Amino acid sequence: MIFHLSLGPDPDTRRRQLFSLIRAGKIKLGGYKKNKIYGLLNCASGKGMKVENRVFFKDENEALQAGYRPCARCLREAYKIWKSAH
Repeated sequence: MIFHLSLGPDPDTRRRQLFSLIRAGKIKLGGYKKNKIYGLLNCASGKGMKVENRVFFKDENEALQAGYRPCARCLREAYKIWKSAH
């Protein structure tokens, strides 16, 4: 299941809650809603993404089950495998 979280009323609170979940290992991947792409949290492709287009996953299996594909930039090998199957 995609993380649909209420992280707080303001940007600073949301940022602190998100970092807490990442540190706890509950969030390991980020995704882009519009194109249904997931990747590493530190991927340069996701850095400029608008907050409202972000989703988070606990693992790769969760992202794939939600219909997202691997990022071709930060998850090249997973992307190649996905691409060859589609």
